[in-house]
Amino acid sequence: MKLNHGLTLLFAVLLLGAMPPAGAQDNAQSQDNSQSQDNAQSKDNTSDAADVWATIEGQWAAEQEGDNDWLDQSLTDDFSGWPDESPAPRSKSSMKMWDRFSDEQGSTVQHELYPLAIVVHGDVAVAHYLYTSAFKSKDDKVEVKNGRFTDILVRTEDGWKFVAWHGGADD
Repeated sequence: MKLNHGLTLLFAVLLLGAMPPAGAQDNAQSQDNSQSQDNAQSKDNTSDAADVWATIEGQWAAEQEGDNDWLDQSLTDDFSGWPDESPAPRSKSSMKMWDRFSDEQGSTVQHELYPLAIVVHGDVAVAHYLYTSAFKSKDDKVEVKNGRFTDILVRTEDGWKFVAWHGGADD
């Protein structure tokens, strides 16, 4: 069977139109691999964010439970935090001193945390959240405060640790 030149050309155009362009399959596989990597990274970031949030909640729970070791366990040695009530950032040793002083005045008897955003980039995480806490003084007066914090954590061999934070009670 002999096709005329016009029909042969039309057939070739239709056939080529139905075929993906050269390299398209490679591009599709590359996009699939990229999407798989993005999904895996998203899952990793979700898992990391959950671990970061668990670390933050654990720090607040340890303070409420009167666990005085939480500072040594949760802060990096080069920690620098700036609570709103402080005129300057505090080192790890300064935080420990002021935490002991606060414990002499009373204790946190209740708290609730409200996560707003957690961003994880590799081994660094930034978490923004609000809180409500109740502090009971030695003379049985309870003061409830609302506030906000931004915590910066780094991944270590021992899990996530605080390298810095800023925040405190709202006025």
